[in-house]
Amino acid sequence: MPRQLRARASRPNYASLVAIGDEEDLTISLPKPSFDEEADSSGSDFAPDKLSDDAPEDLQNDPEDILEVDAEEAEEAPKRNKNQTPTPATVSRSISHLSSITGARSNRRKLPPKPQSAQAFTSKMSALRAAKMYALPNPSVHHRHRAMPIFLRKEKVERLDAPPALFNPPKIVSTNSMTSESILTDRISKAWGYNVGPGPVWNILEDRSCFKEALEGEENPINESFRRPRVYQGVEAKSGWTRLDECDAARYFPTDTVLTDDGQLRPPAPIHCFLGPHGRQTRVEMAMFDSHATSEYMPGSKSFVFNVGSPAWGADWCPTYPDDRPCRGYKHYLAIAPFPSRSHSPMIGAKVQRPVPACVQIWGLQSKRGSASQADRSLAGEMKCEMVLCLESGSAFEIKWCPLPSHDQWNEVDMGEHPRKLGLLAGTFEDGSLSVYVVPDPEDIRNKDDDPMRPISVHLPDPLLRIELEETSCWSLDWANSETIAVGCTNGYVAVYDIGHAVRTGQGPNILPTHYISIHQSAVRALAWIRVPPTNGSGVPSTSEDPTVLATGGYDGLECLTDIREPHGNIVNRTRDVINSTTYSAFTGGPIMIDHDNTVKAYSASPSTLGRGHILLEPDGPVWSVSASDYHAQLAVGSADGSCVTTNTLKSTRRGGSVPFFVHKIFQLDYSRKTGEFRMLDHFLPQETQERSTNPKGKQAKKDESETSISTGVWPPEVGVHRVTWNTGNGLGGAPLLASTTGSGLCRVDWLLGRWIRNKVPYVNVPNMRKEVDDVMDEDSGDD
Repeated sequence: MPRQLRARASRPNYASLVAIGDEEDLTISLPKPSFDEEADSSGSDFAPDKLSDDAPEDLQNDPEDILEVDAEEAEEAPKRNKNQTPTPATVSRSISHLSSITGARSNRRKLPPKPQSAQAFTSKMSALRAAKMYALPNPSVHHRHRAMPIFLRKEKVERLDAPPALFNPPKIVSTNSMTSESILTDRISKAWGYNVGPGPVWNILEDRSCFKEALEGEENPINESFRRPRVYQGVEAKSGWTRLDECDAARYFPTDTVLTDDGQLRPPAPIHCFLGPHGRQTRVEMAMFDSHATSEYMPGSKSFVFNVGSPAWGADWCPTYPDDRPCRGYKHYLAIAPFPSRSHSPMIGAKVQRPVPACVQIWGLQSKRGSASQADRSLAGEMKCEMVLCLESGSAFEIKWCPLPSHDQWNEVDMGEHPRKLGLLAGTFEDGSLSVYVVPDPEDIRNKDDDPMRPISVHLPDPLLRIELEETSCWSLDWANSETIAVGCTNGYVAVYDIGHAVRTGQGPNILPTHYISIHQSAVRALAWIRVPPTNGSGVPSTSEDPTVLATGGYDGLECLTDIREPHGNIVNRTRDVINSTTYSAFTGGPIMIDHDNTVKAYSASPSTLGRGHILLEPDGPVWSVSASDYHAQLAVGSADGSCVTTNTLKSTRRGGSVPFFVHKIFQLDYSRKTGEFRMLDHFLPQETQERSTNPKGKQAKKDESETSISTGVWPPEVGVHRVTWNTGNGLGGAPLLASTTGSGLCRVDWLLGRWIRNKVPYVNVPNMRKEVDDVMDEDSGDD
């Protein structure tokens, strides 16, 4: 007899149980949806699909009124939920509205508008469960997380009371810190989103830096000199330096790739570049150490172009003490480290044997002597090479000044046995070392008989401090403060050193790292400290302690956040591209790194949104360098296609508003292989960011011709913008300065200022915005 299978016991159909009973029972049993799409507590905003016909007209016209409309809707939302009893139709509409919000980010099935059967209603309930209300939404083209500040400064700070001008003293007044109250954080963050210019708006510039050396308990803590005090006052220039004439210094300068008939190195050939407006450009010949103001060829322009002789990977502004700036007419110093020649190609991890001649050039941005009046100084500036440091460590991969002023007082005349120092300059060099040099002051080295238009050459045989690792080479670096420095190595390790005692005493050859952590599997090229103090067990910031978190990126495509108190890295993102640069922005509350397909992405370091990020812009070529400032929210990006662009990192969190997401191209460098000539174009119209959609139907849609990129994807190495850096050490008056270097040896300094959309200051004016006066309007209103 064949074996019979046991009959399967019937199981209850839970889907059908939902439809049991009449309509009234369904109404009582259904849970009330708790999702409030207008709530601001989540730190996220969602864009509506379309504005209805009866939507407020101000929402479409006035950017400041966006704040008021949002506040009113947020207040009315709980009232609506209280007064309404959830019915099946009500729940259906709520779920459908939720699906319209999140549907742009995911390819979930669309819900029918009305329930026609129990099965249709069951599908709606399952869609609500699939939405994962407990999780943060995925990033999309309509959503970005609001920047969350990490360090909250309660003390008063400074702001500008008038537009800044080059080489003129800034007008500074006291104001409330952006992070002193939560309402101020929201106000000023939203106000930054209304900046549509290439640079920062001067009205709300603010120093957001945090250093453990800041003086506490002073009578006037708002002064910049207390937040950024002078350091290493007892350190002197190391003995053994000598002056070199032009003949002896020639071997340290950049050279041409072709030798002379007698086998000697010849200086680099002059560069021919076209400057001026498009269609009316002038061919300019620039030899090494030559500079030109773009105002000579384009009236009203505030940029300077100069030739350092060869490609440069390192560039940084020298910090100055506030009380000493008037002594030299608010002069700005810029250090640039060029390669030995235009064909030089360093090998990663390959150490060269010393001595290897190389140089670091010190350029000065100053007003021209004999300018007509003080008001004309800003239009009569010049860029001049003050001094050339002749070194034996090989060419520099990266250089950075000590972030706090470390120069001697400029009002002193008697320099004693040693010249005054300009500052401490650290760099990673081709001999595999991290070296810290004491840079002498050019004013004390120059003689009265020297040609003022030619640089002076100073030979520094040895640095004040040289750090070497036997098993690897130093590749990148970043200062946490005046004493702690982190080094990225070519073997994937990161070393942290406390160099304060070694610099003061000169006992540095045997210094050991305080931390030596394996983070990457290949060379660490991108490195930046998250410059916020650690907190104690009670959550109070320990402002006298060193930062503990590092953001790194390597040639393995990993981007990591590492707390040096835990000896391992935490992967934030993984790409198939090389990570060339990263920077920390106090305004975005985290590092800014490079993602796949040349995108620049900001990641959050705040505990509530740790690791979440959103795309800021997508350049047309691979990214060489990114730079953020302690004073403003503008980001500068240099890429291989020859463009230097800026964008606002605090752009509006809602897409579809009246404030566009602009990307400003500061300049574009082109090269003709046939003629060997360059062309530098500027004054581009801003471009609106075209973010990618996650909807596959949107990807298949036909693109507008105006949105199609005309970039070729192949660029000469001469046009790449290797380094961009904002001026973050010379106060609010120098914050709009942006320096950039290229693969041709041409470098540029731009004076960039932003503007409010429609020239309208949010919240009536800045004193109202910062609550310096009693508010005469609703707290969350930006209407005037």
